[in-house]
Amino acid sequence: MKFAHTCIESLAVALPDEVLTSVEIETRLRPLYERLRLPEGRLELMTGIRERRVWPIGTRPSDASAAAGKAVLAKSGLRPEQVELFIHSAVSRDMLEPATASFAHRKIGLPPTTQIFDVSNACLGFLNSLTIAAGMIESGQIRCALVVAGENGRPLVDQTLKTLLDQPLDRNGIKPYFANLTIGSGAVGAVVCRRDLVKGHAHRLLGGVARSATVHSELCQGDTHGTESLAMQTDSEALLVAGLALAQDTWREFGALTGWNAANVDRFICHQVGSTHRRKLYEALGLDLAKDFSTFETLGNTGSVALPATLAKAIEAGAVKPGTRVGLLGIGSGLNCLMLALEW
Repeated sequence: MKFAHTCIESLAVALPDEVLTSVEIETRLRPLYERLRLPEGRLELMTGIRERRVWPIGTRPSDASAAAGKAVLAKSGLRPEQVELFIHSAVSRDMLEPATASFAHRKIGLPPTTQIFDVSNACLGFLNSLTIAAGMIESGQIRCALVVAGENGRPLVDQTLKTLLDQPLDRNGIKPYFANLTIGSGAVGAVVCRRDLVKGHAHRLLGGVARSATVHSELCQGDTHGTESLAMQTDSEALLVAGLALAQDTWREFGALTGWNAANVDRFICHQVGSTHRRKLYEALGLDLAKDFSTFETLGNTGSVALPATLAKAIEAGAVKPGTRVGLLGIGSGLNCLMLALEW
């Protein structure tokens, strides 16, 4: 896919105030650690994640998405009434029906002329939504879109802790739950529009490549667990191996489409899983780790929010400046991979 007229006009994050450290998680798991004789500190050692954020109990994904939507509109040079498309793109949803976008749309105060819907594709939902908005802009259907994602990982972390403490699991039995302890919460929003609506420098979304490997769709599965809880099990080792193979295939096609390569891309932003995933991904693709920008150390894995929120943080830190070529390397369970070329 290639885009000639699409820009990310503005980008903003909204983060919870409450911090949950890996030390606190292991303190809560002390009975399990003592029973299985596990050394404390292994969670941060294995993942590189020191802490993550959590929303207050009772926060709905639409609350988080609305916070990010309001934050990005406050930064934008465009008015809310110009938004013609609104997408909630998170894994987290308020309920099965109606679309979470409908609640967030009302909370933000967007006009009734805005088309709304949800896009859900594990950790790729936000990037997928960028391409949907870009396609509609390029075809002339719309001129401006607002894409948001609000992830609430607290119910998953809380349920995982309960399961690990209540069930008589052995060392092998706890492995499918380990990835859950890396999950954090957060929200992000982007105003996406035609280039002629941008005042000043235009941050151009140039295109990208998407690939799937659904033979691996059973390696990571999450679902509701009762009324207010979530459950997920992951074969982390197999998921990493399969994900790297899919990323290599996607990267080759991405380079062929865009002409971008390891040398001429200035900065890479990948999905934020942890230190091992990052290192092995960069090794597999032959990329310079010095070009990476990460947030997993303090935010954990925030699902569909992770990559765009990291991009926003890179911009705030000055690691991405006007004219910077940014490769967005997204991957999510399913398996799915989406790589986008962004000229900031």
